[in-house]
Amino acid sequence: MNNKGRILGGGEARWSRRQVLRATGAATVVGASGVVGSQVLAAGKLREVKLAWNANAICLSAAPVAIERGIFEKHGLKVELVNFAGSTDQLLETIATSKADAGLGMVHRWIKPLESGFDVKLVGSSHGGCSRLVGYEAAGVTSLQKLKGKTIAVSDLNSPGKNFFSVLLAKAGLNPEKDVAWRQFPGDMLGLAVEKGEAQAIADGDPNLLLIQRRTKGLVDLASNLSGEYAAKTCCVLGVSGAMVRNDKGTAAALTRAIIEASDFVADNPNETARIFSPYSKVPQEDLRAVLGTLTHRSHPVGTALRQEIEFYARDFKLVGVLKPSTDPARFAAHVHADVLA
Repeated sequence: MNNKGRILGGGEARWSRRQVLRATGAATVVGASGVVGSQVLAAGKLREVKLAWNANAICLSAAPVAIERGIFEKHGLKVELVNFAGSTDQLLETIATSKADAGLGMVHRWIKPLESGFDVKLVGSSHGGCSRLVGYEAAGVTSLQKLKGKTIAVSDLNSPGKNFFSVLLAKAGLNPEKDVAWRQFPGDMLGLAVEKGEAQAIADGDPNLLLIQRRTKGLVDLASNLSGEYAAKTCCVLGVSGAMVRNDKGTAAALTRAIIEASDFVADNPNETARIFSPYSKVPQEDLRAVLGTLTHRSHPVGTALRQEIEFYARDFKLVGVLKPSTDPARFAAHVHADVLA
């Protein structure tokens, strides 16, 4: 695997194992991927799919797990992972124009750009968790309410953390634009920002925030995107091009099932997952394992359940002005979601 560019889902060393998977698991493939699976078995070919992801995100480890464990192939797919480091708008445009077939990313980052009309449909999900908010105890920030008048450090002013925790602040009775300030710093400087008094809290994702807490004394957990009513909600979603949904629904379904199966593997095998993901990260394997322990990789709704969660988040983001006042959350969710497993 190559963590600096495009990662191909293929390799001569694994070919015999993969042939065995397809030969001995024929019934499983047909059951798991429907028409696509039967076509693959009949033709002896795998459907090629380009899947965009962020190779720095341990929460998206279902993707390399599905490569390593032959899960994509089991579902009739040959997947090429494309490490995408651009903006969310660029990512969605890449999928909408079929330069990539699909992508994995945070629903909190995707909802606003999807309002703009990209031809991308959310068809599945992977897990819950991966965003946290911590306060600096020395500055008196030990609860959400004590953030009033304080500055929250973020690595991106359009980050999922800023969007999500703005909602939590609003639900806690604070105005996320007037009662707190949001200030951007480089990701590795967030801890230094609170130590120097330039901020009194940090909203970020793991493993970066985990490492910051270990080297910055006095940071206390305030909330995460699994707090309270969000405990069972998903975080990262699978989006595919609208063209795939319309013209090749079977492949979209196979990809959705593969990500779900890989996510279940992550939930059951965090140590092995940390090993599989470690070539993509400079973070020690034991720290990757620690982060995986905070995520809920069995939280991967599809169908009606996923559409309802999208609507829920749309209402949240409308509450804090991320979505337009004219956007109807129910209609928005119905438009950006597709039930490819129905």
